[in-house]
Amino acid sequence: MPRLATPLTESEIRALEPRATRYCVADGNGLVIEVMTTGTKIWRFRYTLNGKRQPLATIGDYRMISLRVARAKAQRYAALVAQGISPVATARRDRGAESKADVLREAAELYVTTALAGKSDEYRRTTRRALDKDVLPAIGNKPIGAVTADDVVAICERIKSRGAPKMALHTRNVVKRLYAYLIARQLATSNPAEVVPARSIATFDSRTRVLSGAEIGVMLRTIDTSNIRRPLKLALHLLVLTMARKSDLIESRWAEFDLDNALWTIPAARVNAREDRIVRLPRQAVALLRELQRARTSETFVFPSVRGDDRPIAKSTLNQAVKALGLDVEHFVLHDFRRTASTHLRDMEQQSAAGADITNREATDEAARDRRTLQSWADFVDSQMELARQTVDGTA
Repeated sequence: MPRLATPLTESEIRALEPRATRYCVADGNGLVIEVMTTGTKIWRFRYTLNGKRQPLATIGDYRMISLRVARAKAQRYAALVAQGISPVATARRDRGAESKADVLREAAELYVTTALAGKSDEYRRTTRRALDKDVLPAIGNKPIGAVTADDVVAICERIKSRGAPKMALHTRNVVKRLYAYLIARQLATSNPAEVVPARSIATFDSRTRVLSGAEIGVMLRTIDTSNIRRPLKLALHLLVLTMARKSDLIESRWAEFDLDNALWTIPAARVNAREDRIVRLPRQAVALLRELQRARTSETFVFPSVRGDDRPIAKSTLNQAVKALGLDVEHFVLHDFRRTASTHLRDMEQQSAAGADITNREATDEAARDRRTLQSWADFVDSQMELARQTVDGTA
């Protein structure tokens, strides 16, 4: 019987580094991966036949064979060994078929079974649908390196002709992510979808872009779990909670905040207005600002530049942070946060007016109404983040 081993994971395999001499790491049930001095990783099958240890049977190149497929082959070879049959001839035939992995259809299968294994059911479903419906029928039999930007554009144009520009953009993004994976696995050298601008596929009126509740939750959850600097995460979260303009927030000063009374007073001169602008902060925003206050490095600015010259971060900093995350949200810009909040609040207020019993005095108390409205919005945002967390964790 093969020696028991702790099963490997895809991330552990990717992390294996070459050494001065090649070496093997066992996955279990006879399956091992051999790391060559060049960094190439080869699946092998270790077995004993007729009481004698046999030379390793080669399964194939890790770049073309996923962990799941390698395990299935090892299991099949083990069944042959149990019958007293050498698996070498079968392994050789399998390797003959391995060359198919240089065509996009086989590479896409490798992508789906490995890269998408930890994604949600909905994410896998929509990705698989785009591949099966539009991508693979058109270019599935092409060699990986032969797919061009023109191929991607042609696919997107066919989808747009069906009256589905958003689906066309989604499909382009699927191809882009697929090729990013293939490049990381050294199966491709360039990304044909990366040079196809999103705006050339589908353009949307940015004045009408509103994020859904689910998009808000996923976006903020992605920001929160990313590796960008903590102050930038909090700034993006505060943009959503306060509905402030980006410039108003990043140029804000500590002197403008009264956190004990949950107030942010933006001076009229700073916003080119006749009167100061009052923002009544929900408790979530106050908590984020207190965290920033405890860790502050500037006596003046809430979001100081890391250059240490006591000035706020550049106006492009938050945009660059969001861009670096690669958020898969169609035609999104930071200003969409304000429009999104306003739209959702209108819907919430209409529902509240239809079902709530509000006294005349409360209705005329503008300050109380504003505070109540922003708190309801912050609670809604929290609920969407929690739903996104549950979806990722599989507890929804």
